[in-house]
Amino acid sequence: MRISVILAHPSAESFNAAIAAAAVSALKRNGHRVCFHDLYRERFDPVLPAREIPKGSRLPALIGKHCAEIVRADGLVLVHPNWWGEPPAILKGWVDRVLRAGVAYDFPDGPEGAAGLPIKLLKIKTALVLNTSDTAAARERRVLGDPLQRLWTNTLRYCGVRSVRRTMYRIIVTSTLRQRAAWLADTRARVSALFPPDKKSR
Repeated sequence: MRISVILAHPSAESFNAAIAAAAVSALKRNGHRVCFHDLYRERFDPVLPAREIPKGSRLPALIGKHCAEIVRADGLVLVHPNWWGEPPAILKGWVDRVLRAGVAYDFPDGPEGAAGLPIKLLKIKTALVLNTSDTAAARERRVLGDPLQRLWTNTLRYCGVRSVRRTMYRIIVTSTLRQRAAWLADTRARVSALFPPDKKSR
C-alpha cells in the first residue's frame, strides 16, 4: 500500500516529529511505501493564490507532487498539534492547495454544478490523525467541543475517505519520558492495526 504521512510542526525536535517518525517506521516495517512530508522543513507555502483556484490550473511543482501522491495514496496519516482547536495554518493551507477540485473531489456536470453532491475522488480507505494537546480532555470537551474531530471527519469524508480515526496525546507540556515512550508505542500499535503488513511485499 501507498501511505502518505504529513507532519505539521515547526520544530524538528518536537514530540509531533517523534510521532511522525514512529508512524513512518511502523509503516515501512509492515512493507508499505511511504510518502513522508514535513511541511515546515519543505517550507510549504499555505497561501492559495487565486490563479490556482480553477480546476485544471497549472500548479507549482511541489503542489503538483503533493496532488499526485494523494491521488495514488491508499492511506493517510496526519500528525499535528491542537492549536486553538485547529491544525497549524500550514496544514490548513495544505488542505486548501492539495485537496482540490479535480484531485480530491469534483462536482457533476449539469445545471446544479457545485450545488450538487460532490464526487469523491480519493481512493484512501483509512486516515489516521494523531494530535497533541496541552489541554485536559474534560476541559477541551466543555469549552471547545472537540472541533478537530468535526474538521477532519467532514473534510476527509467529503473527499472519499471511508474511515477517519483520531487519537490525542495529552498533556504534552507536563509529560514524562516514560509517558512519551508509551505514546510512541501506542502510535506504532495504532498504525500497524490500521495498516497491517502488506502481503504483496512478502
